[in-house]
Amino acid sequence: MNADLLALVPPGARRVVEAGCADGELARAYLARHPGCEYVGIELDAAKAALARPGLARVIEADIEGMDAAALGSLAPVDAWVFGDVLEHLVDPWGLLARVRVTLAPDGVVVACIPNMQHWSVAVRLVLGELFYEDAGLLDRTHLRWFTRATLGAMFRDAGYAVTRLERRVFDSPMRERALQAVGNFANVMGAKPRAVMADADVFQWVVEARVVQREAGE
Repeated sequence: MNADLLALVPPGARRVVEAGCADGELARAYLARHPGCEYVGIELDAAKAALARPGLARVIEADIEGMDAAALGSLAPVDAWVFGDVLEHLVDPWGLLARVRVTLAPDGVVVACIPNMQHWSVAVRLVLGELFYEDAGLLDRTHLRWFTRATLGAMFRDAGYAVTRLERRVFDSPMRERALQAVGNFANVMGAKPRAVMADADVFQWVVEARVVQREAGE
């Protein structure tokens, strides 16, 4: 369970909608602390949806990208949308973020956990020419999109949000220090700031809180 993502879901939320809720683990953890919340899950996998259903107010078995404006609109008002390692699996995460924006309550937030394609382990694999897809992790074969700190910020901005919090998930590894130093050396050769590049390359996942900064007429 992603405790860092859970920490960004606002404690006073009246309605939370989690895209890709899987078996409902994150939902149950949130509801244990905030039992008065109406927690709605959206899950494509029927078996996982069945596991999540007993603990949530409602579980919608659907591909969220296939939900039309009426289906998404029926969820409003949403105090928090949760995307835990989901956006990178979507065909058009930019478009989906823009679409769910209209369902948010005035003080609503989107919280998300997003893998960092700038991570040092990916850089090592690129240098070695070993960028093979895997069953899980940064090179999960089901990932369709890849993001860095800069590009995830651009995605939220383009969808009408401001990133209001950005937290780092960092995990140790025997190769970590050596690889980061090599990344820093390369950054220096390229005229970039080594410390800044190394800091971003140390992040395995970014945890994001974003809020709406603009609404279109009629929203």
